[in-house]
Amino acid sequence: MTETAIDIAANSALLVIDVQKGFDDPSFWGPRNNPAAEENIAALMDLWQETGRPVVLVRHASRPGSVLAPDQPGHAFKDLVEERLGQEALLITKTVNSAFYGTPDLAAWLTARGIGQLVVAGIQTNMCVETTARMAGNLGYEVLVPLDATHTFDLAGPDGLSLTADELAAATAVNLQGGGFARVVSTAQLLSASGAAQLTA
Repeated sequence: MTETAIDIAANSALLVIDVQKGFDDPSFWGPRNNPAAEENIAALMDLWQETGRPVVLVRHASRPGSVLAPDQPGHAFKDLVEERLGQEALLITKTVNSAFYGTPDLAAWLTARGIGQLVVAGIQTNMCVETTARMAGNLGYEVLVPLDATHTFDLAGPDGLSLTADELAAATAVNLQGGGFARVVSTAQLLSASGAAQLTA
C-alpha cells in the first residue's frame, strides 16, 4: 500500500509535551519503551526552529509529592529541551492531561496565528500526548503524531490487567488514527516532509 504524502504547513506548530526530568526516575514510573524518543524529539525541535515554524513547550505541574511537582528537580525540562529553548517558543503550564487546559490558553494562541496543523510529540504516549491529540482532533485541527517521538511506561489496570509500554503505544496509535483523531507518522517522515516543504516554499 502506498503511503499518502505528508504536507507540512509553513506555520505547522510542534507541541513538545512534558519532556521533563522527572520522567527519568524508573523507581517512580517503572519500565519505559522507545529509548530513541528523546533523540527524535530533539531532531523535530531542531528542524522546526531551523525552518521558522512555531514550537510550543508544555510542562506538567503535578501535585506535591510527585516527581513532576513544581518544587521538585523533576519539574524541569530535560536538557535536550533546555538546550533548544528559544524566545519565540510558547511555554504552557498544565495540571491535567490536555495541553488545551493550560496557561496560557493554547487554542487562543493558535487561533490568533491562524495555525491549523499540529504535530504532537513528547511524554507519555498514552496519557498527555494522546489526550492532547484527541482534543486537538475534536477542535478541528489537523493532527500528526510521530509515535517514535513519544514514550510511555508499563501500566497496571483493573482486575490484574497490565500492559507493557509498547502495547500501550500500539493502542494509542490505533485509538488516534483508527478513531479519526490524528494521523500517526514517523519522525523520519516529518523531517523529510518538513524539509522538502521549506525547500519549495
